[in-house]
Amino acid sequence: MKYLLSLLIVCGAFLSYAQDEDSLLDLLGDDEVSQDFATAGFKTTRVINGHSFEMNAHGVLDFKISHRFGYVNGGLSEMFGLDAANIRIGLDYGVTPWLNVGVGRTNVGKFYDGFVKARILRQQTGKKNIPVHLIFVSDLAITSLSTERMLADLGLTGIYDEFPIYNRLFYTHQIILGRKFSEGFSAQLIPTLVHRNFVSKSTVSNDVFSLGVAARVKLTKRVALSAEYHYVLPDQLDHTQNFRNSLSIGFDIETGGHVFQLHFTNSRGMVENAFITETRGDWLAGDFSFGFNVSRVFTIYRPK
Repeated sequence: MKYLLSLLIVCGAFLSYAQDEDSLLDLLGDDEVSQDFATAGFKTTRVINGHSFEMNAHGVLDFKISHRFGYVNGGLSEMFGLDAANIRIGLDYGVTPWLNVGVGRTNVGKFYDGFVKARILRQQTGKKNIPVHLIFVSDLAITSLSTERMLADLGLTGIYDEFPIYNRLFYTHQIILGRKFSEGFSAQLIPTLVHRNFVSKSTVSNDVFSLGVAARVKLTKRVALSAEYHYVLPDQLDHTQNFRNSLSIGFDIETGGHVFQLHFTNSRGMVENAFITETRGDWLAGDFSFGFNVSRVFTIYRPK
């Protein structure tokens, strides 16, 4: 009995030492534990009009062409919108693994825009578990429309004679909170603040708050269904202008180094201040257009 007790004590001490040894090895092996990062939640860094939680990799340049035709209710005489063309050309670059910058030019409103996009959290599992992506986006846009056109569009002809540059500026700040739930489904929320330096009426707010939602459903290996909707909180826009919330839906098709996005949208603008605060299209009245985005990536710099 005495020997049995001694054996149990020795075994207990050995097991305790083994557990401590395992714990020590775990500590020593922290750097070797691999992290599994969630990737390809969306096909590109844009859902359709707005940003997705995806980022360009460090050293990658993304050349984007966004094209919108006219409204389909233009009928056969307008080839259901194909006779009209709105376009944005942009360049996005991955400065670091967590920072992207981009610039673009749009003929709708003659906007020049630039943005900074920073990753705060990245969805991952492993030694560190983070269930969501968290992204911050800040955008600056300036319109180069002529003073006469600006005053006419705002109904201010004869009231003002000039339109200084600071009145032409628009700022947008967004938080993107998203998650890749499975290989076939990703979604995100996009609370947004748009600030307009100039508004035509004192009853209209310079600041516009909206809440966007976007999702992607994978249909095949190379085809996915994407949609986004931006809800503007009430009593912020000029109610006499019949502004509406932006709704877009379409398909993403991946072909090698290109991603083609074919979609329908009721927004003609392609920068945040335009499609969030200036959308007038009514889906039920046929005020929506066919469009496409083309994305082509180039590796400019390969990190060591």
